[in-house]
Amino acid sequence: MLKIPDKKTLNEFNVLIIDEQSFAHDVIKSALKDLGVVNIKSAQNAFYALSLCETISFDMVLIAFDVKSDKDGFNLLEEMKFKGFISNTTIVVFLSSNTSPDLVNCVVELQPNDFWVKPLDKLKVEKRIRHILEFEQKLYKLHYCFDLGKYNTAIYLAQRHVVDQDLKTHHPQINRLIGKSLYLMHEYVEAETFYRHLTEKYKFAWVHVELARTLFSLHKNIEAMALIDILLARDDARFSAFDLLAEHYIAKEDFARAYDIIKQSCELAPRNIERNKKCWSLARLNHDRMGQYVATRNMAKYAKNSIHDSPELNLNIIRAGLDLAAVLTGQEAQIIINKIEKDIVTIEGNKSQIKALASQINIIRARLCNLRRDKKGAENLMKDTLKDKTNASFEDNLDKMKVCHEMGEWEQSIALLDNMNLDNQGQSFTAKVLAQYLEQETKERKEIQFSPKELVEMASAHYKGRRYIPAYNLLCQALILSPQNTHFMLSIIKVLVYIAEQDGLNDEQRSSMDSCSEHLKKSTLSDFHRDELNNYLVRIKGASPSLTASM
Repeated sequence: MLKIPDKKTLNEFNVLIIDEQSFAHDVIKSALKDLGVVNIKSAQNAFYALSLCETISFDMVLIAFDVKSDKDGFNLLEEMKFKGFISNTTIVVFLSSNTSPDLVNCVVELQPNDFWVKPLDKLKVEKRIRHILEFEQKLYKLHYCFDLGKYNTAIYLAQRHVVDQDLKTHHPQINRLIGKSLYLMHEYVEAETFYRHLTEKYKFAWVHVELARTLFSLHKNIEAMALIDILLARDDARFSAFDLLAEHYIAKEDFARAYDIIKQSCELAPRNIERNKKCWSLARLNHDRMGQYVATRNMAKYAKNSIHDSPELNLNIIRAGLDLAAVLTGQEAQIIINKIEKDIVTIEGNKSQIKALASQINIIRARLCNLRRDKKGAENLMKDTLKDKTNASFEDNLDKMKVCHEMGEWEQSIALLDNMNLDNQGQSFTAKVLAQYLEQETKERKEIQFSPKELVEMASAHYKGRRYIPAYNLLCQALILSPQNTHFMLSIIKVLVYIAEQDGLNDEQRSSMDSCSEHLKKSTLSDFHRDELNNYLVRIKGASPSLTASM
């Protein structure tokens, strides 16, 4: 039989207040003491708060956003959760005078028990604390069983609570745990019936989100999608709906749609590091090199001074920059290369980091040499690095593969890809996307042995020699590696003009022209390039019917 420990009494309760403002401490302390809470600790910065958590297990934590001396409250709350200082049974209240949509959205995603807007009023604070404590006390056993994964017992306790009229104000939260328990037990049919019943009683966003999740699990996709459309229009449901929809598209291997969804949610709540990580992974899979660059920069920006902060994040910006520069030309490429060089110098200037990162920096410098067509320099840098088998990082091995491919060591690059694995990623969202990405990379690296920039340069040489078919084929390969590149699309249509006028277009070429022109018409082009496109299309249309019979 499951033995449930007794809940602490209020005089045993440990509370931590984290806020820079003395007034906030005074108001909260006074309210807590009036309620019978005596074990109260105060911290005015994140460092002291974390040191207190090392020695004391707190039952309630009130944390302000503006703990500016070392890290903000958002990052501190994430770190406390990561380190286990805040568990599922810890009461968390977030405090802030900032009510901007970005902050509120991000805080809601961390799921505190309450969110108070400063300045604080003692009577309101006391009322809110009393409400929270009463709720947690009455539902302690239920939460304890749910957190242990004892879902049958949790459902039994919850069903007793929902007939208790003294707990009427808490019935929605109790019903939520019943629904979650049914879903986690894979009782999807019963869960659907339960959530449909709740939709008749409540208007809460979570009811409809969980119903949509259950419908997807039952493969009732049309009904689920109709519900998602409604949820995306609701401020209180939008992020849950975005995440659920992205998971659905990943399961269907519709990675383009999943990427569009994740991008939208990142724009609305940019501080979420995990979602930015998903965005980065999906950008790679969708060949969006600018998207990769933006996602890695966001990760580094919002991880600063948080538990997620690490030198690896800055290396990832450089890696994404190298991938981006490989498809750019002229001044655009040079701007990115200059930024990469500055970032490398910054990392090398940090003596505490450079020793641990020396191998990674060598690989990055070798890729930089390849961008400059300095193959000899790349070979010298990689001479010892390729022999080093000690570095098991996924990103480092991916970089090694790329530099080998760029140097023309194609067999070695494929061997590196074949040996890469995602065992440490489990069955997570990111693991599924990266597994697909590795499969895509392996296929493309076997079939296409040159970078997009090299392919375009070779196509240009063929074009100047009036060898239009080889030029077209090379440009098509470049477009496979960078499918959103409008310059490549415009070049393909330009070459197709001459093929149409000389020999006519076959079905594949016609399809390629239609696809590129359709994309370009929806893209933002300069007036010059827009005129070029229109001129090319007119010329193709005016080509002799006898020579373009397939048109």
